[in-house]
Amino acid sequence: MALNKSMHPRNRYKDKPPDFVYLASKYPEFQKHVQTTLTSRVMLNLKDPEVVRALTCTLLKEDFGLTIEIPLERLIATVPLRLNYIHWVEDLTGGQGLRTTYGTGASCIYPLLGATMNGWFFLATEVDDICFNYAKKNVEQNHLAELIKVVKVPQKTLLMDALKEESIVYDFCMCNPPFFANQLEAKGVNSRNSRRPPPSSINTGGIIHDSLQLKKRLRWYSCMLGKKCSLAPLKDELQKQGVPKVTHTEFCQGRTMRWALAWSFYDDVPVPCPPCKRRKLEKARKALTFTVLKPSVTELQTQAPSISCTNTSPTESVSAWLEKILTDLKVLHKRVPCGEAELNLFLTAVENTWIHVRQKRREQGRHLRELPRAQPTSTCSTDAAVGDPQNPETVQCFLFKCLVTVKEEENDVVVEMHWVEGQNKDLMNQLCTCLKNSLFRQVAKPT
Repeated sequence: MALNKSMHPRNRYKDKPPDFVYLASKYPEFQKHVQTTLTSRVMLNLKDPEVVRALTCTLLKEDFGLTIEIPLERLIATVPLRLNYIHWVEDLTGGQGLRTTYGTGASCIYPLLGATMNGWFFLATEVDDICFNYAKKNVEQNHLAELIKVVKVPQKTLLMDALKEESIVYDFCMCNPPFFANQLEAKGVNSRNSRRPPPSSINTGGIIHDSLQLKKRLRWYSCMLGKKCSLAPLKDELQKQGVPKVTHTEFCQGRTMRWALAWSFYDDVPVPCPPCKRRKLEKARKALTFTVLKPSVTELQTQAPSISCTNTSPTESVSAWLEKILTDLKVLHKRVPCGEAELNLFLTAVENTWIHVRQKRREQGRHLRELPRAQPTSTCSTDAAVGDPQNPETVQCFLFKCLVTVKEEENDVVVEMHWVEGQNKDLMNQLCTCLKNSLFRQVAKPT
């Protein structure tokens, strides 16, 4: 079973794959599908639907205490991917005491997992006779009939018929329709099982249509998608319909990727950031750092009096030299409150003065290079672009702003640059390199 670092962090299989050797020794039905190579490596042929079925049934029994039966001619669910969906529902709703609707399928895996793990109540709908009968049997033999109500609904129906007899407000709707990579696969060519029926009529467009009629009868609507390109048009449609809360996520399992879309007509529901935005935020929070080693710190302390620095502690000396370099580069800066063990400088760069500094010095007076400068906005004139030099936080027109933290780590001094806002983060990267090189050149100067 392939794993993926992007699987949901609470997915039990994220960092601990199943032990096939142990499972084979415990479950004879699974053991006959396990192959051992000449190098004693255990292999499973996951292109064989019988193997996939055996693995799914074994994992559900071993890890969740569930006994299920799945017909080969119907969709065989994979456990790790389904767990990702369950955990996402927990993230969106808080996960306690939910009432959820779901198109169940033959395995009834989502209701079985949700009821077993969290005690959720499910209204599980199904249009296919075979799937309906297997789902009912799986619920009954696991003694979960009090939490999972399996209902047969007419063909080509979605939520409307399932909820017409219900008076309660459901917390969540889960939908996992069949999807195919292409028309050939839809016809059974190159698919894992040529006996699978064509996809049912359940689709995201239909769910959206029903949600526009039901609106606040459910707090959240959702559907799994087989392709990322499906997200944008569906989100556009929801925005056109005035749906106030829309979000999405990714479900990862090895090389398999699925996406899910969720929307709500309630204004008070919290909406977590999609994974792509979380990754951007995490990347933005990651500081640029460089370390000034103890010998270099000692030399900077020795030279500190030459720039009128009387406090020659390691952090104070490095900070004083940084301030000297920033002043020479015309980068606005000031000290801001911080903890006792560090010093903080708030920087505002109005013009790029650190690119090719030596070249600029050679060209100075010849005006061969025009320095890039922040463009004044409609709210500030050119004369006011810099603002108060003593307060770089109030400057309105700038290239970027960042916070520099100088702190001791053991015998060295670490300099961190934290992005605040601006036009281009690459400019902060360039300034960081310039500050580091300037400090080291200062250390290398003969005394």
